[in-house]
Amino acid sequence: MKLYNYFRSSASFRVRIVLNLKGLAYEYVPVHIAKGEHKQSAYAEVSADGLVPTLEIDGRRLSQSMAIIEYLDELHPEPALLPADPFERAQVRALSQSIACEIHPINNLRVLKYLTTVLHVSDEAKNAWYRHWVRSGLEAFERQLALLPESTYCFGQTPTLADCCLVPQIFNGQRFKVNFDGLPRTMAAFDACMQLPAFQQAQPSACPDNEA
Repeated sequence: MKLYNYFRSSASFRVRIVLNLKGLAYEYVPVHIAKGEHKQSAYAEVSADGLVPTLEIDGRRLSQSMAIIEYLDELHPEPALLPADPFERAQVRALSQSIACEIHPINNLRVLKYLTTVLHVSDEAKNAWYRHWVRSGLEAFERQLALLPESTYCFGQTPTLADCCLVPQIFNGQRFKVNFDGLPRTMAAFDACMQLPAFQQAQPSACPDNEA
């Protein structure tokens, strides 16, 4: 099994967490997004959309982190990343999508680069854009958590798909100095996750292509 990914990619980070939680060994294949390696012909042969991550398994390739994660969860159901109850599964998916579909897409690297290189937005304005949308999205996430029973993680007493999405988003937000005050449930879930080796070993500083 190979994972084509980039150490700072939030989507790649999600998949690394899941592989660790499942105890699955994989080959780490770095694709340096900041240097444009995802746009080169070598990677075009791997990924049709030119994005990371891409999982290669049994001679087949799969893109999009959420699809990869649910595939791995079906293939290796323990520990489960989604509850058994259908409604609770939908709740966890909703939390996950609040980050993966609402916060992340408008703040990823290619969007931020477009703001500065094509629209000629200043770095200060670009960072203000980032902080606004991440903070706004996390406030909505916190409101969703507040409607749920008290728990160690985002949903329940074991990490779920929602936690796998939350942790990379917090890491990314820390780089841009997002204000996390007033998000008690969100940050408690993050702190609980970061006590676990699966999350610690997946973080950017632990990656072989880390340049920090």
